[in-house]
Formats: sequence, C-alpha cells, structure tokens
Amino acid sequence: MGISTTDVRLKPKGVGGGPSGPGPGGPFDPGSDDPRDWPPGFNKDDAIVPKKYRIGVWVGLASIAMLFVSLTSAYIVRQMPPERGDLPYDWTWIEMPSILWFNTAVLLISSVTMERARRLLRRNDFKRFNLWITLTTILGIVFLVGQVLAWQQLKHLGTYSSASPHGWFFYVLTGVHAAHLVGGVIALLYVTIASWRLRIGLKRRVAVDVTATYWHFMDGLWVYLFLLLFFWK
Repeated sequence: MGISTTDVRLKPKGVGGGPSGPGPGGPFDPGSDDPRDWPPGFNKDDAIVPKKYRIGVWVGLASIAMLFVSLTSAYIVRQMPPERGDLPYDWTWIEMPSILWFNTAVLLISSVTMERARRLLRRNDFKRFNLWITLTTILGIVFLVGQVLAWQQLKHLGTYSSASPHGWFFYVLTGVHAAHLVGGVIALLYVTIASWRLRIGLKRRVAVDVTATYWHFMDGLWVYLFLLLFFWK
C-alpha cells in the first residue's frame, strides 16, 4: 500500500486512465480535449502539459541524435586509410579501459530501475517509487564517476587526446555523452528530491516520464558508442 502525497496539485483519479481520467491510458497520456472528460479541478493547461513536455524531449533527443550521427560519420571517415599510398596512415587503436565494462553494466541497470520507478509512480506507490528513483539517481552518478576513472586510466597509460585519432574520438564522444548525461542526472535529482518531500504533482509526474525517455535514450546511445569505439573495426 503506497503512502499518500501532500502535494495538493496531485489529481490521483484524473491524471490518466480509469473512468474519471481525461483519457484511456496511463497518467501521461494526452487525454481527451473535451472538458467534459476531465476530472474535477482539471483544466486546459493540465490537459496539454504532457503533450508539451513529451514533444520537447523528443525534439531535444532528435538534435542529440543528429550530433552523434555527425560525429560518427567523422569517426568512420577518419578511420579509413588515405587513398594515396604515399601518405602516412596514423590511425592506432587505444587500449580499452577495463572499467568501461562496469560502467556499461551500471547504466544498463539504471535503465531498468528507471522504468521500475516510472511504473510504480503510475500505480501511486510512492514509497517504493522513492526507493527506485533514488537508486536510479545514484547509479547515474556512479556511471559519471566511472567515466572520469576511465579517462584517468587512459591518462596513466599515456593515452591523451592528441596521442592518436582514436584516442581523440574516444575523449570527444564519451565526453559529449557524459555532458548530456549530466542533464539527465540533474533531472533525476529534481524528481528524487521532490519525491522524498512528498511533492509529486502533475508536472513532476510528467517530468518523471520524460526523464525516463531521455534516460533510456542516453543508455542506448552509450551502448552504441561502446560498440562503435572498441568493437567496430
């Protein structure tokens, strides 16, 4: 049995499915545009909030995807040997930091805990949601710390960004990914703090949903980068 929230803006029977909800689906569905289908206290702004946030996160993810597609193209082109045989081929593969296996496992687990937290919130199980969203936040921070340790491992091996083109792309791709993941951790901290303060209203519920979408995307993006940098040759 979940605990209740003190946020008076929460509409437990109106933000989602059920006979009194604004739509047929979950708590983040766009819902009906007909005011007669809205629960008591529900207004037009509440009905369009999920749409605005969902569209916003997908626009952001599309721009991130385009950025990494461009970097991937540059990576593949730079890896190819020169057409002229008299030109030097300076591409050398760097040694993979062993901690990347741990980092990858941590991020994959965090995606599972994130999805678990989202589903618990949809059931208004606030007590267990607090635990799972907190665990997700901790795992995200652990991954970022692990990335710093991976860069330090390369430094101890004498691999710097200027040592080889492969090393340069490793620092750039993982660094840009980590920078975007920091944004996800900040969003997680926001909803985690709100959950422990028992303030999970409509907008914060939507924030959990779009943060989960963003987090899953960054998880998949990391797996792609990991395979690209060390297994695609």
